[in-house]
Amino acid sequence: MSDRDNTSQRIGRLRQALTGRANMLIVMQDNPDPDGIASAVALRRLAHDLGGTRCTLAHGGTVGRAENRELVHYLDLPLHEFGEVEPDRFALVALVDTQPGAGNNPLPAGRLPDIVVDHHPARRASRSARFTDIRSGYGATSTILWEYLLAAEITPDRPLATALLYGIRSDTQDFDRDATQADVRAVTALYPLANLRMLGQIQRGRVPATYYQMLTNGLARARVYGRCVVSGLGDVANPDMIAEISDLLLRFEGADWSLCYGVHGGKALLSLRTQETRLAAGEVARKIVRRIGTGGGHQAMAAGQIPLRDPAGVQTHRRRIEGLIVQRFLDAVGIRRRKARKLVRLPIPAAEAPHA
Repeated sequence: MSDRDNTSQRIGRLRQALTGRANMLIVMQDNPDPDGIASAVALRRLAHDLGGTRCTLAHGGTVGRAENRELVHYLDLPLHEFGEVEPDRFALVALVDTQPGAGNNPLPAGRLPDIVVDHHPARRASRSARFTDIRSGYGATSTILWEYLLAAEITPDRPLATALLYGIRSDTQDFDRDATQADVRAVTALYPLANLRMLGQIQRGRVPATYYQMLTNGLARARVYGRCVVSGLGDVANPDMIAEISDLLLRFEGADWSLCYGVHGGKALLSLRTQETRLAAGEVARKIVRRIGTGGGHQAMAAGQIPLRDPAGVQTHRRRIEGLIVQRFLDAVGIRRRKARKLVRLPIPAAEAPHA
């Protein structure tokens, strides 16, 4: 039986989990992306229609990427810092687009969720949830939630349809990575329901000058090791930039792999991208963080986080961790020659600058 067929059966189990529960806390990743945001809003709609359950949406970090902020604004979405809410006051706690123990969400280790819906590889702790639906073969969690809406005969309103469409397109890079036929079917069905003009506006979200400064820093610090490009950003106010710069670096014509890392909220955060098929990015991420952090992902993209726990020698500890990240990454992808070259020379001398 396919996952799509199973969804119809799972609707009954989800309805049973929701019935009689007055409220639910829906927890996303620390720094939620469009797929996580759309999935949370879709689960909120399901909870309302199936069980009359009121929902609060929370995350543990920031919504930093311009497109993500534009999406939240378009949805008129009240998001709460996890530290501002009390999970024990909710009848149910759900995780979407993340799982317990993943290290990228704020749910305490001792608090297991009641509901988990995700498309990342399954973690052992997720099996303890009252309701679990994890489909690591899917390109986006939004696709799973769309199938739930379809099975429950709930037509999403235009903002929700737009969010789900953008969530799928964003996480699959318009089907360029980790996409399945289920994702294609969902996008095909959502297109006529979505606000395409608003979708374009979201994708062109306005950015501050600090965005360009961070891009400049990322390019200036980028180093090429054979077919890999690596950049360390240092302290970052907007952790979403780590993934954004990793996406950008993979576009280098000589790159099969890109790695970007930085420090935010007491953690070293890393983002991996690849165009290879022989080795999965998620596998490489797990090798990088082995015994010192958490991480994982899919074939083409992955992430990780390493807590920084040495207050007596913070700078020394940070340098050691950052060096270890690069060393383990190059080991994992088989780069033996460690002599690096700069990706770009900055600033460009005026005589060499291109003219319009």
